[in-house]
Amino acid sequence: MIDRILHLLTGTTGEAVAEHPDALQVAVAALLVEAARMDDHFDESERAVILRVLSQRFALSPEATARLLAAALKADDQSTQLFRFTHLAVQSLNPPERVRIIEMLWEVAYADGVLDPEEDALLRRIAGLIYVSDMDRGAARLRVLHRLGIAE
Repeated sequence: MIDRILHLLTGTTGEAVAEHPDALQVAVAALLVEAARMDDHFDESERAVILRVLSQRFALSPEATARLLAAALKADDQSTQLFRFTHLAVQSLNPPERVRIIEMLWEVAYADGVLDPEEDALLRRIAGLIYVSDMDRGAARLRVLHRLGIAE
C-alpha cells in the first residue's frame, strides 16, 4: 500500500524504494524475525521462508529482500518491545493486509514443521496488537497449514 501511494506521488517503483526499506517493510520483517527467534533457533529454513514471504509481499528483488532482512535483524536487536512494529502495521495497513501479516507469521512459525508453544503465544499477542480477531488468526493458520500440506 505504501509503495502504491509512493508510486503515485513520485513515479518511482517499489524496487527503487527498496534501495532503502521503508519503516513499514522493516516493521513487518522485524515481526517475522521475532517469530523465527521465538524458539531460540533461527535456522536456514526460517530465514528462507522470511526471504520468500518478504519478497512476495513487497515485490522485492533478492538483493533488496536481503537488505530488508538485514535492516529487520538490526531493528529487532535494538528493540525491546513489539509495539513499535505493530503500531506501524495498524496505522499503515487495512484489516485484510494485517491478516496477511499473520499468515506470513504462521509460515515462519511452521518453517521447521513444528509449532513451538512460544511461537503460538507470540502470534496470539501480535494478532491482538494489530487488531486481528482470533477467528481471523485461526483461519489464517488453517490456510497456511493447507498451503504447506501440514496436517492439523
